[in-house]
Order: sequence, then structure tokens, then C-alpha cells
Amino acid sequence: MAAVQRDPAVDAVPVTARLRDVGFWAEWAAAVGLVAIVLVFGVLDATFLSIGNIEALLVSAAMLVILAVGQSFVIASAGIDLSIASTMTFAAVVLGWAYASGWGTAMSCVAAVIAGAAVGCLNGLLVAKAKITDFVVTLGSLSAASAGALILSGGNPRDVESMFLLQFTTGSIGPIGYPVIAAAVIAVVAHVVWFRTRFGVHLLATGGNNEAARAMGINTARVKIAVYTMSGVLAGVAAILLVSRIGAAEPAANLNYLLNSVAAVVLGGVSLYGGKGTVLGPVLGALLLTSLVNGLTLLGVSQFYQPLAVGVIVVAAAFLARYQR
Repeated sequence: MAAVQRDPAVDAVPVTARLRDVGFWAEWAAAVGLVAIVLVFGVLDATFLSIGNIEALLVSAAMLVILAVGQSFVIASAGIDLSIASTMTFAAVVLGWAYASGWGTAMSCVAAVIAGAAVGCLNGLLVAKAKITDFVVTLGSLSAASAGALILSGGNPRDVESMFLLQFTTGSIGPIGYPVIAAAVIAVVAHVVWFRTRFGVHLLATGGNNEAARAMGINTARVKIAVYTMSGVLAGVAAILLVSRIGAAEPAANLNYLLNSVAAVVLGGVSLYGGKGTVLGPVLGALLLTSLVNGLTLLGVSQFYQPLAVGVIVVAAAFLARYQR
């Protein structure tokens, strides 16, 4: 669901003609796909639409939503963060190490966010200042962050028996869990930053045409460092949710979150070439992917086939993206 300028010529096109336009469906792929999945799984398994399952689904989606928001900023700047899942894992291990060292819950969470920010900032510096391709930089930091997690943990998961984190992942305000509220707040703040601040304007200009943005006086290097740092910070926040959810810091890389974060962004209509996108689109994309996996699990589909289904949807979204206006 890419952000587009309202075009009177487009608005004047009859609805029936717009429905035959592939570009229309490309812009609304995440929303249409989410509705279709809800309808299909709702019919196939009544449990899917139960209140308990919806609550669990939203809590499960919260972590991916946070990662997708961070990835959206990077991709809108015409970059990509392949290290986002490994950064989350590394930050989670830092949290576990700090907690085991007696830092307490609050300081351990702060340490996780700082660790994520450090990885992201390093990515940004290498991309913006050292002029190394984002693909190479973040692929290298993917490996480095995974290795850092294994070295710091000794390859063993570490229990984090924090009552605060347990209450955070199980608590709620009414039917809405705290992780869902946290993800929603982050998405709203990101939307405001993207569309209501000068930084958002500079972000889209940098992603749209880096050289033109520089000629306009925009410090594009600073923008890139900022978006990678932001991605790292949100990976650190997602690490807190990960640890609170499983009650331990697990050093095994959660690489599925890399694919899914990129997939959510693609489904959400953020241009892989930069310069265009929204925050709401990736949020809907994350909900779509989580709903798909949830529905397949309820139907008893093997976990071996679930990544295949995600892959098919991502390829379809990438195909539709060619027609985005």
C-alpha cells in the first residue's frame, strides 16, 4: 500500500476500470491478502477467529511488526538490513548476559537496545561513510552478530527469570496485550516521524534519488546512519519481546525473521528501490504473514511447508510491486 500523490486523472477513472488495474491491487496487496486469509482460515477452522487465537496471533505478530517498521525505514532509503534478525538475537543474548550478571531487568533491557543500536550504527557508518554496499555490510554484520551471540553465550541459552518480563508478555489492557500496545505505539511514532517531520522528507528524498537529495543540501549520509541505527534500536526492542516471550536468551539465530521482515515490507508496498512507502503497509504485511502461519498451524500443515507458503506470497508481492504507480 504505497504512499502516492492523489492524481485527479486517476480519481476520475471509473471504479470498474480501476479494479481491472493490476497497479490498484499492487497498492492494496497487504490489506486484500490479509482479508482473504482471515476469510479462508475463518471458514476452514472456527478456532482461527476465536478471541483467544486472535489475541495470541496479535502478540505473536508484535515482534515482526517492530522489525518490519525498522526494515521499512532502511528500504525506503534505498538500502536493506540483512542483519536485523541476527542483531535481535545478539541483543537478546546481551540482555541475558546482563541479567545474569546482576544488572537487573531495566538495565539489561537498556543494554539490549544499546547493543542493537551499536550494530545498526556501525552498519550505517560503513554504508554512508565507507561507501560499502549495504548488501555486503549487513551480510557481514549478520555473520558477526550471530558469532557475537554464540561467543557471549558460549552457545547455550540463558534463562531470564524476570517477573517484570513475564508480566509484560502475559499482561494486557482489556483484551489487548502489552506487546501489541508496544508495537502499535512504535508504528504510530514511526508514522509521525515518516510523514510529519523534516527527517521523513529527507528520508524519502534520499531513497528516491541520493545525488539529487545531496544537491538539495540534504545530509544523506546522516539520514542513512540514522535509519540503520533506528533499525538496530528496534531490533533491540524486539529482542526484549523475544526474551520475555520464551523466558530465555537463545543464541541460535532467528533468521526466519529476516525473510519475514523483508516480506512484510514488500507486501506493504514499500518500494525496494527506495523513496516510497508507508508504515501501515508493512504493519499489515506483518499481520498477513503471522496470520498465514497461524492458520496453517491450526490446519495441521507441517512446519516444513510453511516457509514455502511465505515464499510464494513474497514472490507474488514482488511481482505485483512491478505495477505499483
